[in-house]
Amino acid sequence: MKVVIIGGGAAGCFASILIASKGHRVVLIEKNEKLGKKIYITGKGRCNLTNAVVGNDFLKNVVTNQKFIMSSLVRFNSNDTMEYFKELGVPLKIERGNRVFPESDKASDITRAMERRMKTLGVEVMLETKVKEIKTLNNAVSGVVLSDGKELMADAVIVATGGKSYSSTGSTGDGYDFAKATGHRIVEPVAALSAMLSSDKALAALSGLSLKNVRLKAIEKNKVVYETEVGEMLFTHEGISGPLALTISSHINRILPQNVKICIDFKPGLDDFALFQRINRDIVSLKSKQFSSLLELLLPSSLINIFAARLKINKTKKVSQLSADERKALCTMLKNFDVCYSQLDDIDKAIVTSGGVNVKDIKPKSMESKIISKLYFIGEVIDVDAHTGGFNLQLAFSTAASCASDF
Repeated sequence: MKVVIIGGGAAGCFASILIASKGHRVVLIEKNEKLGKKIYITGKGRCNLTNAVVGNDFLKNVVTNQKFIMSSLVRFNSNDTMEYFKELGVPLKIERGNRVFPESDKASDITRAMERRMKTLGVEVMLETKVKEIKTLNNAVSGVVLSDGKELMADAVIVATGGKSYSSTGSTGDGYDFAKATGHRIVEPVAALSAMLSSDKALAALSGLSLKNVRLKAIEKNKVVYETEVGEMLFTHEGISGPLALTISSHINRILPQNVKICIDFKPGLDDFALFQRINRDIVSLKSKQFSSLLELLLPSSLINIFAARLKINKTKKVSQLSADERKALCTMLKNFDVCYSQLDDIDKAIVTSGGVNVKDIKPKSMESKIISKLYFIGEVIDVDAHTGGFNLQLAFSTAASCASDF
């Protein structure tokens, strides 16, 4: 059987290895000058290969279409990924949050390991080549047409073109066009794992401030849409970023910005009552000192001016003179600090794309189209995305493995 794979990222390369190892002829077409271009920038160049959790612990980190992706994760989970790359000669290590990296901290080790295996198996790689069209006959794949007009016949075609984020790596939405042209529905692509922009210019003064042991929550119409675990975030000159902001962005990317409120809980280890008691104890210990001294006990110094301004309390006011209402207001703001969210950053800057080929048009066990026989969609091109921490690359490997199982 001759199989054509469009896209030489994580999903496409891995699928080529698994299918070629079964004795099939595989042609992989990549429009860039090299394979795995997006892999090189994952994990800040270190390649967060997967996350060392399985089962429900992994599944709860999948944001979109959990039920659809279950069979792929059962077939090929993070343990399988780690074992496979160790067999390819890549030593791995597990870091905080169960994130898995090459011991070398070099993303290139992952790409080169796959390239070596592909070469050994005889996978034909066509670089700097673009597919113009997928050819079908009687509701079945017959091949592809390249941009120069050349036609390649094929018994099966796999679309692994990625999403729309980081277009400089080649993810420009080509797969959506192929899907639409062959009768598939597309869920509108939006940014996921994205920085969040703020309309509050005062927050720009906090640029570079990193917070640890805080929690973020998104509220729509007085209802909590999503609340993160305790973790880290970062203020930027435009808004907020870091792990918590990236995570929560994936849960609000289809809500109108004017309808959602983003709040920081600076003291997630204390409930309102316990925090109020702590504030009162601090006031007693500070005696006649100023309000700014109380804030210094509770917050990073760069936040003091913003808190005082929002609370409309003079920084020089004696802590002993704070009213009960002012103490309660401080407590409330420490638990619910509004970052004045205005929108997500541009999709081209997002780590992954949410949306893509509608999973209702794809068979979950094989990734084959329900519309066109022997046409497959794998990786980020389909409407499945997950939290940061290696989960999205694992989805690429798992969907590739499901697809390969059909050959």
